[in-house]
Amino acid sequence: MELLNQFPFPSVITNENGEILSYNELFREQCNLNIGQQLSEFIAMIPYQTDENLLFGTINEHEYLFLKSNINDDQYLFIGMQSDGITDLINRLEETKIQKEQLEVIFEHSYDGLYLTNKDGLTIKTNAAIERITGIPKEYYIGKNVNNLMKRGILKNSVTIEALRKKETVSYVQKGYQGNITLLTGVPVLDQQGNIEMVVTNIRDLTDLNRIQAENSNYFNRDHSQQENELRDLSKYEEEFGIIVQSESMTTIYETAKRIAKFDATILILGETGVGKDVLTNYIFQNSHRVKTGKLIKVNCGAIPPDLLESELFGYEAGAFTGANRQGKPGMFELANKGTIFLDEIGELPLNLQVKLLRILQEGEIQRVGATKPKKIDVHIIAATNRNLHDMVDRGEFREDLYYRLNVIPIHLPPLRERREDIFPLIHLFLKKYNQKYQLHKEFDYELIDFLTEYDWPGNIRELSNLIERLVVTTQQDRIFIHHLPNEYQSSIIGVHQRQTSLKEAVEHIEKKMLMNAVKKYQNTYEIAKALQTSQPTVVRKLKKYNIKVKSE
Repeated sequence: MELLNQFPFPSVITNENGEILSYNELFREQCNLNIGQQLSEFIAMIPYQTDENLLFGTINEHEYLFLKSNINDDQYLFIGMQSDGITDLINRLEETKIQKEQLEVIFEHSYDGLYLTNKDGLTIKTNAAIERITGIPKEYYIGKNVNNLMKRGILKNSVTIEALRKKETVSYVQKGYQGNITLLTGVPVLDQQGNIEMVVTNIRDLTDLNRIQAENSNYFNRDHSQQENELRDLSKYEEEFGIIVQSESMTTIYETAKRIAKFDATILILGETGVGKDVLTNYIFQNSHRVKTGKLIKVNCGAIPPDLLESELFGYEAGAFTGANRQGKPGMFELANKGTIFLDEIGELPLNLQVKLLRILQEGEIQRVGATKPKKIDVHIIAATNRNLHDMVDRGEFREDLYYRLNVIPIHLPPLRERREDIFPLIHLFLKKYNQKYQLHKEFDYELIDFLTEYDWPGNIRELSNLIERLVVTTQQDRIFIHHLPNEYQSSIIGVHQRQTSLKEAVEHIEKKMLMNAVKKYQNTYEIAKALQTSQPTVVRKLKKYNIKVKSE
């Protein structure tokens, strides 16, 4: 009692059941409670906070805050302070909680996509509409930097980066990977010193709006209609030819291809195997005037035996050689008359046939095998190779005059590893293509997508397409994970993961792997929490973050 009287605040000691054992004079004067009464009947924990040693209550019409401390095994010391404004504070906390819940509901149920980043471009929050607009789970964005998302091709462009750079609202319209047209507006939020605290981005899907306006008004002017037609044409080429023009380099190439398609100048397409030389040729032909007057004839110069190549390219007359057709046969160049011929792997063309090809380029005429007179033809020539023709000229393996005749308009297609921003939209395109082809509904886990976007792809687009088709057809589950990759890719997984990555991404990768392994082994979140030596609420939150399901829940 004497010790308690030294405290300048109302103080009381209770047993573990809350029964008052002793108190000081201030407590007796202010609270007017007696020994043996239950202090726990008058005080309780403060709402919305987790410290069980901070309590409040109303005693004799006055409000008190108490600090609780354990002084021995079964006794507790309470030191109080009168504070008549605590109820108002609690009521305000209740109002703030309700307002916060209402804002969360509004944020989550907004039909527009909402995307929040901090001052460093790190994603801190998104809503459910993001999934509908982009086709990507909202959890995937959390904790990732918009610059990294652009490098991986997940985002095409980012108004966040422009808003951070300009410190002002930025808007633009772009076409999404699902074919929808979106309006993106990034608004920087500034503190009192004028520094950016965060950027709020609003993503509005304009596809339905444009359709409604087109149906009900004359909203679309001529320029707008032309823009819509171009977007529709691009979508058609994406579906038909597998064209992706996300990267700056490919955008430049296809803009150039569309311009030169109007002319008949010889085109030489250069690039590694599988980069899309055949696809680019299709695009040029489809945008040329020759699509109305002739055909596109494709010839792989390396796939036809040398002794048959001349007759295949230039045709032959009746009786030109033993076994020849009695009526003769037109060659590929004649079949391409008024159209376009694509000579793939032109570096494999024998020297003796290079002379005949040079004659076509110079004179516009061919001569069949066994014929005595040349024949005029009108054909546009597009050649392609994965070899260095200039080096072949130096070694005497390719005619110099033919090289310069072919090299009128050279186009170099970069390998996939040099335009990684194209990989993600290509994954989306091929996955959609093969799901439709085989009437399936497969989807990729995002750890697998991360691997695909970081892999170097020595076989380029062709290798990527073949792998996706293989995974779609051979995997039993609808969701395809990284462990479903064929054996020849498994050794590359470690190498891809060892590339430069942020500490947060590395931690998330390990965290997710541990949770996936735990879910396979344990039945519920309590067992998982015990095994991982963490709390059950933490396990629940992490499982939700990584979209991992528990067997019994």
